[in-house]
Amino acid sequence: MLGGKKTAVPQTQEAGGNGAAPVALLTIAGDSAKVEGKFEIADSIQIECEIGGELKVGGRLVIGEKGVVNANVKTVDAVIMGHYQGNMAATGNVEITETGRVNGNITTDSLVISKGGFFNGNVEKINDDGKGRAVYLIDEMRAGQQR
Repeated sequence: MLGGKKTAVPQTQEAGGNGAAPVALLTIAGDSAKVEGKFEIADSIQIECEIGGELKVGGRLVIGEKGVVNANVKTVDAVIMGHYQGNMAATGNVEITETGRVNGNITTDSLVISKGGFFNGNVEKINDDGKGRAVYLIDEMRAGQQR
């Protein structure tokens, strides 16, 4: 059923350039690969195929432009460049890029939607005390916004 390849690609640093040790980024790719099941990944993963089921990722989840994920996800950080459908809980940051398409609910500390990105669902913000509160308006970052 798995028609793609599975390779580990070294990543020099986590985003932010904090000088941390290199982290391996597991990549699952394949034009016709379809994988379904319950997955627990200790580190980070990039998906460039179709995956369904449940994902628990101990690092960063990257859904590439060719990636299609129909799953409930628990992760630290997520970058969505492809298609995602399901419920996601991310203790860190979630980014939907200009090519990203999301249908589902997201619970996270931070959500960024790039111009052109699509999001249909609900967002719940994780407060410092670990409890969530509903967030009803998500707006793209505007050029010239005062900080």
